[in-house]
Amino acid sequence: MLIGVSSYRYAKMSLEVGSIVVSDGLACFKAVEKAGCHPIPFVSEGGRKGVEHPSFKWVNTMPGNVKNAITGTFHSVSLKHVPRYLAEFEYRFNRRYRLDDMIERLAYVGLRTPPIPYRFLRMAEIGG
Repeated sequence: MLIGVSSYRYAKMSLEVGSIVVSDGLACFKAVEKAGCHPIPFVSEGGRKGVEHPSFKWVNTMPGNVKNAITGTFHSVSLKHVPRYLAEFEYRFNRRYRLDDMIERLAYVGLRTPPIPYRFLRMAEIGG
C-alpha cells in the first residue's frame, strides 16, 4: 500500500519519534508508523453511542471552541484565509498559559523577521 507523501511529511514534522498516536484506524495513519511513532487504532461503535464515548469528549469540544474563537474574532470568514485563522488560533492556544509574555514575544519575533515579499505571503494561502 502506498503511503501519502503529505501524511508522512506531516507525521515527520509534527510528531516526535516514539510518540503514541491514538487514531481511528484509517489507512493514512500507516504514515505515523513509518515516521517512527506507535499508532493505536481506536474503533468505536457507530452512531450516537460512539460519539458519546468519554474518550472523544475533547474531540467533540475542541472543534466547537475553534469555530467560536474564529467566528467571534473575525467579522467574516473567507475560505481562502482559513489556514491563517487556524494558525493564529494555534499560536494563541499553545501560549494560553503564558499570556503575560505573548505581546513581548510577538514584538520580539516581529522585530527580528525580515520583510517578506507579497508573493511569498500569498504562498501560505495556496498551500506553499
